[in-house]
Amino acid sequence: MALFGGGGGSGENGSGPAPCGRYRSPLVSRYSSPEMAFNFSDAKKFSTWRRLWFFLAKAERMLGLAITEQQLEEMEMNLENIDYAMAAEEEKKLRHDVMAHVHTFAHCCPQAAAIIHLGATSCYVGDNTDLIVLRDGFDILLPKLARVISRLADFAEHYAHLPTLGFTHYQPAQLTTVGKRSCLWLQDLCMDLRSVRRAREELRFRGVKGTTGTQASFLQLLQGDHSKVEELDRLVTEMAGFKRTYLVTGQTYSRKVDVDCLAVLASLGASVHKICTDIRLLANLKEIEEPFEKDQIGSSAMPYKRNPMRSERCCSLARHLMGLIMDPLQTAAVQWLERTLDDSANRRVCLPEAFLTADIILSTLQNITEGLVVYPKVIERHIRHELPFMATENIIMAMVKAGGNRQDCHEHIRVLSHQAAAVVKQEGGDNDLITRIRAETYFSPIHGQLEALLDPKTFVGRAPEQVAKFLAEEVRPLLVPFANQMDVKMALEL
Repeated sequence: MALFGGGGGSGENGSGPAPCGRYRSPLVSRYSSPEMAFNFSDAKKFSTWRRLWFFLAKAERMLGLAITEQQLEEMEMNLENIDYAMAAEEEKKLRHDVMAHVHTFAHCCPQAAAIIHLGATSCYVGDNTDLIVLRDGFDILLPKLARVISRLADFAEHYAHLPTLGFTHYQPAQLTTVGKRSCLWLQDLCMDLRSVRRAREELRFRGVKGTTGTQASFLQLLQGDHSKVEELDRLVTEMAGFKRTYLVTGQTYSRKVDVDCLAVLASLGASVHKICTDIRLLANLKEIEEPFEKDQIGSSAMPYKRNPMRSERCCSLARHLMGLIMDPLQTAAVQWLERTLDDSANRRVCLPEAFLTADIILSTLQNITEGLVVYPKVIERHIRHELPFMATENIIMAMVKAGGNRQDCHEHIRVLSHQAAAVVKQEGGDNDLITRIRAETYFSPIHGQLEALLDPKTFVGRAPEQVAKFLAEEVRPLLVPFANQMDVKMALEL
């Protein structure tokens, strides 16, 4: 007897488990976009198989094989007419998913039944479909990544001149600007955009290669004509929307291709994790917050809380995305000779999950970057708390210019700094170093300069200029190919 709940109720028609009685991946049920969920759906997969069989038959007819126009028309009419129940029954009987769908397709194409899958091996539809899905997955991700970069670029430009504490080792360091810090995030994402575009552009088609990649079956079909075999490969590749094919394969395309695809997504995951960790740290300081809805609840126990839940979600999913790279690495390493089937089950999991995870991470990060809230007064208070210590070198230089002795001035500053530090650390008070300097007659020659010496804008170096140059020369040009896809806003339900 189950301790919790029943043993699985019936569906609406009493034909199986209710939807809530079966595990559903949250990547689809809770997070992913409809377009990415469809990209890895059975409907996309099996209709693509049928299109590939149609392309093959069409190209074979063009090269002289005995395939009629009526057979092609019949196949084309039934590309989406898939009887999934019949396919499942066939697979249960045959223990072979491709042959199950060959039989199912043939059932609704009786005239074309004899020529479906002619000369092909299972990987003709399996691997070529995977490559199409990977390509289309990248095409979904690229504009989303470009939009995140665009939103962050606008943010960086807007806050290019706003001084803020820089941190090294998460300890206060020299000042930077809010815009300059976001350019560190942008630089990583720009690297990711270039890497994802490269991975997408370098994808090729497996094409028609036969059982072990030698094209022997097609050479036999085409009466030993090598040029026709090459033309068959080229025609099908072109019909599938690819410019190039892998010239050599085993039964499968090299699993190093999967490594390359997931590596760029894992690297993107690392970038997003770093960005969202920074936002979470800044939220703790109350300097920057992600969007927070009017009726959103931060904590069931603490009503005042404004938890950075979107950034936390990104970090959580990014860890999963980064970890997925181990699957294709190990798969590529253990492929025996022309192939072994221990790649199949693994790839059914890691390839969709990588793209589904990257998809929701980018959608969430876009939502975050469209609504980042900056609190300049809090940032200014933190600067005032730390800047007096950072300004001591400037004060010493000003005293020397006014005729003072550097060593004497250094000693005076050292004593006052330690006194001010004791107030901050031991008494929990504010940094009163400047008040102490104003009270010392020794520093009277520069009392009138103290305000200018403590102007935060004089401590940010070339940060504003770096932001402007970086955005103009590296970021904006990257976004040109995606200009007509920038208007989409990303509202999240959860």
